[in-house]
Amino acid sequence: MKLAIAQFNCVLGDLTGNVAKILRYAEQARMQGAQLLLTPELSLCGYPPEDLLLRDGFCGHARLHCKNLQQIFPVFPWWWDIP
Repeated sequence: MKLAIAQFNCVLGDLTGNVAKILRYAEQARMQGAQLLLTPELSLCGYPPEDLLLRDGFCGHARLHCKNLQQIFPVFPWWWDIP
């Protein structure tokens, strides 16, 4: 199995921007023949989420972005560490 590792700075709370970064790295990994892509801890919501977790709807939005990523880019198995 070929593995790709994406190391990038996640922006705290920027779900849309972080998804775009993940998609760019996923496409690069796919083009290089990777079957699995690893991203930084809490790469979708940024680290540390702290008070964001208390905002109404934030966790639901994070899960929705995860589902969207899986549909947009089904090549990799996705495993998330989301709040």
